[in-house]
This record gives sequence, C-alpha cells and structure tokens, in this order.
Amino acid sequence: MSSVFSPPLQDSLQQQGFSKPPPPPKAPVSLSPPPPPRSPSTSTPPRLGTRNPPPPASPSGQEPTTPTMTPGFSLSPPSSSRLSTGAVVGISIGGGVFVLTLIFFLCKKKRPRDDKALPAPIGLVLGIHQSTFTYGELARATNKFSEANLLGEGGFGFVYKGILNNGNEVAVKQLKVGSAQGEKEFQAEVNIISQIHHRNLVSLAGYCIAGAQRLLVYEFVPNNTLEFHLHGKGRPTMEWSLRLKIAVSSSKGLSYLHENCNPKIIHRDIKAANILIDFKFEAKVADFGLAKIALDTNTHVFGSGISASGKLTEKSDVYSFGVVLLELITGRRPVDANNVYADDSLVDWARPLLVQALEESNFEGLADIKLNNEYDREEMARMVACAAACVRYTARRRPRMDQVVRVLEGNISPSDLNQGITPGHSNNNVDVHEEVSDKIGARWASTVIQLVTIDCIRPAGRSSSEGQATRGNGFEMGKI
Repeated sequence: MSSVFSPPLQDSLQQQGFSKPPPPPKAPVSLSPPPPPRSPSTSTPPRLGTRNPPPPASPSGQEPTTPTMTPGFSLSPPSSSRLSTGAVVGISIGGGVFVLTLIFFLCKKKRPRDDKALPAPIGLVLGIHQSTFTYGELARATNKFSEANLLGEGGFGFVYKGILNNGNEVAVKQLKVGSAQGEKEFQAEVNIISQIHHRNLVSLAGYCIAGAQRLLVYEFVPNNTLEFHLHGKGRPTMEWSLRLKIAVSSSKGLSYLHENCNPKIIHRDIKAANILIDFKFEAKVADFGLAKIALDTNTHVFGSGISASGKLTEKSDVYSFGVVLLELITGRRPVDANNVYADDSLVDWARPLLVQALEESNFEGLADIKLNNEYDREEMARMVACAAACVRYTARRRPRMDQVVRVLEGNISPSDLNQGITPGHSNNNVDVHEEVSDKIGARWASTVIQLVTIDCIRPAGRSSSEGQATRGNGFEMGKI
C-alpha cells in the first residue's frame, strides 16, 4: 500500500527530521467498504529520541531510499551532542591543569639548593623594586648620615645603617672620594657584583651616583662581625662549635667567588672584620669586588699572602683565610697592636706550633686558652691542617678553597691538602728556592704595608697601639 502522505508533504517532513509514519495495518478482506484514510493533520509524529521503524516497501519492490541529510540538522538528539562536547572539553582542561601542576612541583623539587648561585635582578634581593637610589633617598634612610647611624669606617669608606621607605634595613657604604673610575665603569662593576648571590656572601641591592659621590646599598647583617665576637673587649668567649660553623660558612662564600664566578673574583681583603655574622652565627663575606671600584689605602694581606712579584691572586685570598683560621684556633689577632716591637706576626709565631701539633696530635700549645680544652679534637685537627696548608710560603702549594671547605666539613682527609709534602717542609731544591724567595718578598711587602699604615693613616700624636673603635653592626668594624 502506498504512503498515506502526499509526496510533497512527505518530503517536507523528511527534511525537518521526521521519519515516515508506520504504515497502517492491512485491513482484513471484507466486503464492507474500507475506512476513509486518516487526515495528515490528525497524525501524531513520532517522538524524538525513539528509534524509527523501517520505511514501508515501495509498491515497485525497490529498496527504499535513505533520507538525505540537510546541513545543520542531525538525526541524533542535539542535546546529547552538546553534553558530549562539554564533557570532552572539561576533561581536557582538567588534564591540562593536572599536567601543569605536576611540572611545577617537579621543577620546584629540583630547584638548586642555596649553596648555588641564584641570579636575581639587582634590587630585588631585599624586596627592593629599584636598583638605583638618589642621594636624597639614602640621606633620609640614614638620618642624613648621622653619627648615630654610623656602623664603622674602613679602607673603602664609611658604613651607615639605613631604613628605606618600605621598612627594609640596609647598610649604606659611602665610598671615599677619589676613585679613578668614571660613571660607566662604576656602573659596569656594580652590575657584575650585584649578580652574585650566595647565602654566605653579603648581597648588593643597589647604588647611587651623585656627582663625585659613590654609594653602595647592601643587605643589613644584624649580628656584627667575626672580629667583634672574637676580639671585642668584654665579649664572652666564643665556643668552639660556633668557631667551626663560622669557618665552614665563610670558606663556602670565598670558594664560590673563586670557583663559581666567571671570571673568578679575588677578594683581596679577607679578614675577620669583613666576615659578618647573623643571629644564627652563619658567616657572610663582605666587601668582595670593591678593590676595582674604590680606592683602598689600607690593604690587609699579611706575610707571604703577597708574592715576591707583588701580584695578588686567589692564592693570596687563601693565605688570608688561613690567617682567619689561625685567629679562630688561637684567639689571637694577626698582629699584636699592643707590642709595636714584636717582629713575629701570628703566622710566624704559629708555624712551628702547627707542625708540632700535626705531628703529635697535641693542640694545647696552639688552641685558645680561653676554650679550656673544650673542643672536638678531630675538628680541631682538621682546622689546624687547613690553616697550615693555607699559609704555606709557596703560593702554588696552597690548596683551593673548595678543598678547604671539604676538609673542614670532614668530607675528605686533611692529608689531601699535603700534595705529597710534609707540613712545614719542602720536598726538593726548587721548593726551597721558591720558599726563600717568597719569604723575602713577604717580609718586604709586610714592612711596606706597616710603614704606610703608620706614616699615612695614624694621626699625628696618636699612639700606634690605638685602634679604630667598634661601633654597632656592619662592615669593617675597626682596623687590624
């Protein structure tokens, strides 16, 4: 039986997504007339989402044709399609967020520890969002560079405590007028120093150029200097564990300058007054890199730290650090300012005792008597071995600072510092010649430094035994 719909109406319904209605059941053969056909207006279209019955066979016996799809229409429910797309998008976004979170935590876990350098823009070290300051800003921060804010005076200039507008405490170093560097050269050197960041180095936060004035802004280290704690008048005896902690942490800072900076940075002024201490008694080395940007009239390299040629190298820093170790071991100053007639420096006095202590494992004649023998003997032996190696006459026989760090920490044996020679001895005639040559050059350099210090720095009519008073916290607290 043919479809009850007229062809035009049937095509219209198919284009609108409606399938053909099921054929009416065949009426049984009857003599009565057939019922009248149903009007299209009274037909009920099939519900959306239900499976349509197959179309009736055509009278000609041919296969029924599949309804053509009109663009924009679908035989599947549109609401189901939208839900599927939303679910896919949601899963994609969620997966992306999970992957990004996983990458973030993996990168954070693999972040270098703080014994590595973490480059940071100048000024951001202290949360300061500027690298240059005006003279007025620093004058307000230091209360117009008042006497009450003065922390100390050293070879490079005056140091003041300052408080910036954001409340951060800083140390402002006012360099002595007379530097031969121009503005561009000064900025270039400062930018290099400002990129050096290590937990055991004092960070430079900014600078100021105002006419002939040159000022540097550093992080403020609140607990004074090693010189203050070790040699300050009326100070309690520093216990051994703190001395070892300061030796290890300061050696790490100096090792970083030598081994991890390119080009390497030679400090040129290692001394107890340039080793700052925080409240946890971690050491921070200060004033590195200033020898190129400031005029220093008071060099603090003793004995054969200066070679016969007068050239300063990283081995000069190693020698000076050996002197600092001797101060920690013995509690003595590098030069006894109370005895101007004494010919022997701390190194000259300690050398034979170092050899004896290492040979006999007896440190009573060398260790600070104020310690009352309350120290770990193995730790003392390691520090004594490092000091003996650092103050060798021959510069090339001195160890690298990274070796000193590992010995102080107990990671390698002190014998690794000997380089095949017995402490205090030379193994061939070449070493003997170098040792004598260095000793002559050292005596000459030390004498020149002492004469310059006495004749050019000490005011007339002032006793040579008088030293610079220590005030507050900061850099270069007093002269050695």
